[in-house]
Amino acid sequence: MRFDGATAIVTGAGQGIGAALARALAARGVYVLVCDLNGDDAGRIADEIGGVPYQGDLSDPGDIVEMVAAAEAAFGQVDMLFSNAGFALGEPDGPTSRPDAHWQKSWDLHVMAHLRAARLLLPKMVERRSGVLVNVASAAGVLSQIGDAAYSATKHAAVSLAQSLAIEHGKDGIQVSVVCPLYVATPLLGYDSPDDLRPDGVITPDAVAEATLRGIEEGRFMIFPHPEAQTYFAQRAADTDRWIAGMQRLRDHVFEQADGSDPASLHKFI
Repeated sequence: MRFDGATAIVTGAGQGIGAALARALAARGVYVLVCDLNGDDAGRIADEIGGVPYQGDLSDPGDIVEMVAAAEAAFGQVDMLFSNAGFALGEPDGPTSRPDAHWQKSWDLHVMAHLRAARLLLPKMVERRSGVLVNVASAAGVLSQIGDAAYSATKHAAVSLAQSLAIEHGKDGIQVSVVCPLYVATPLLGYDSPDDLRPDGVITPDAVAEATLRGIEEGRFMIFPHPEAQTYFAQRAADTDRWIAGMQRLRDHVFEQADGSDPASLHKFI
């Protein structure tokens, strides 16, 4: 994949992994549309890298249409899509404790936002026989996130959607990748800065971005910025009953250590 002179949309790019991806792409000569729910954050990153800011709520299909139109107006064509926007609220009282709206929001942002954007971009990519679709999912998409079933279920669906896109459009010259990091020093895990003191296993957003672009250059579908996540994935597939038993023990430990009354606190341990 040639980056220099290419164009890209990066969603959730106002902070964390998305901002790191926007910077890493710009450093390689890519023109980037920086999309974020927070317009100030989108503008700040866009100004920093010479990109185009876009404020939008990607759980809204209309905002996705406008985002793609803004990118095409700015660049002429979109070569790459990085669907990174996401959120996690937690379910400390179990999978059934949250209302339908909680699950629907997760579905719309983690799965449908990527599908809806791809639906708009794919026809021209197929016509050019060139394009890159990347979904920044999570290791929760191949394992499980303790205390957040909606996050895990929709990240699993994001991985499955990416597989289907890869199967259907590989013949069309479209490269599809899905990124499955474990622990990353972002606000989702309670880090104000990636420079904060981190325990072993928690990597920076920059490390995820570099692993992602390296994986794209190598033409890989599944990208594991944490190699151990791939090992865990294989172990789960080899003996799922044993895996669940281990996760049950880990769940008990997590709830002992975390303040279970605060859903966000769970993500600092997972």
